[in-house]
Amino acid sequence: MSQPVLTFTDRGIYCPAGDFHIDPWRPVDRALITHGHADHARPGHAAYLATDGALPVIRHRLGEIAAEGIAYGEARQIGGARVSFHPAGHLPGSAQIRVEVDGQVWVVSGDYKVVDDGLSEPFEPVPCHAFISECTFGLPVFTWPSQKDVAAEINAWWAANAAEGRTSMLGAYSLGKAQRLMSMLEPQGTILTHGAVEATNAVLRAQGYPLPETIQVTPDTDVKALKGALVIAPPSALGSTWARKFGPASTGFASGWMRLRGIRRRRGMDRGFVISDHADWPGLQEAIKSTGAETIYVTHGYTEIFSRWLNQQGYDAAIVPTEFGGEDDAEDGAAS
Repeated sequence: MSQPVLTFTDRGIYCPAGDFHIDPWRPVDRALITHGHADHARPGHAAYLATDGALPVIRHRLGEIAAEGIAYGEARQIGGARVSFHPAGHLPGSAQIRVEVDGQVWVVSGDYKVVDDGLSEPFEPVPCHAFISECTFGLPVFTWPSQKDVAAEINAWWAANAAEGRTSMLGAYSLGKAQRLMSMLEPQGTILTHGAVEATNAVLRAQGYPLPETIQVTPDTDVKALKGALVIAPPSALGSTWARKFGPASTGFASGWMRLRGIRRRRGMDRGFVISDHADWPGLQEAIKSTGAETIYVTHGYTEIFSRWLNQQGYDAAIVPTEFGGEDDAEDGAAS
């Protein structure tokens, strides 16, 4: 029996034929990275390979690293493996990684969503024999409303707060979700940003991603003169001393977890907006079906329930242990 294209080790997903790892969580010699979130792009690797779109943010976050960029769809031979990166739709520059060895094709999805958000490169199905899929929201309860409807909710909330002299404070992860939300806002006032968000904005703007004008909040910012503004900040900043300087405010949080009753209340938010950069239950099914794969490995999320459901549908499904984080990890880690 031939060796599998990919194996699962204590450092992460490993390709024996190419002697590389994909999104490893411990230092390795050669790491192929799907995207720049902290639980996927970790420090300490000897060499990195990521898409041209993802690499600037990875460099911004990790500092001086030995890294190389690759275009979407560009095939590269690494040892006995042929690899290519394909859009995952998760956030700007994010990728699925296709690995082919001796005619067998496996695809590592990283994190993904199948809905085009208008900012990230849209998800592209990649035909394969085996598909490694996240299932962060792998339960039937997780179905997302349309982005248009959520945008209308957020814009109406902002307008109502502004009319009453309140600042709107929206919690969102600094890479991906924050920029997606900005692109959904109607031009009705000033958009203020936390420094972590604005630093990421600067990197993405330099790459040509279209983002609206924003103003970073600094110690010199006269927030009293900006009543009615909308502030986008990492969730950890809401309720902090930094946030209290804005005076009367309404707080909101944008996340797929807002689909669950009680989560918003436990987080102490006034409003919860259901929007995620991960696939929902129908999206996971759509993505898996589109690959044509018969073997599915599930990771990061409701793995036991989702793998059981896949096996009932006739797939050969199994669980992959992972150290990828979740939404409650570092604010700029795995995005929601």
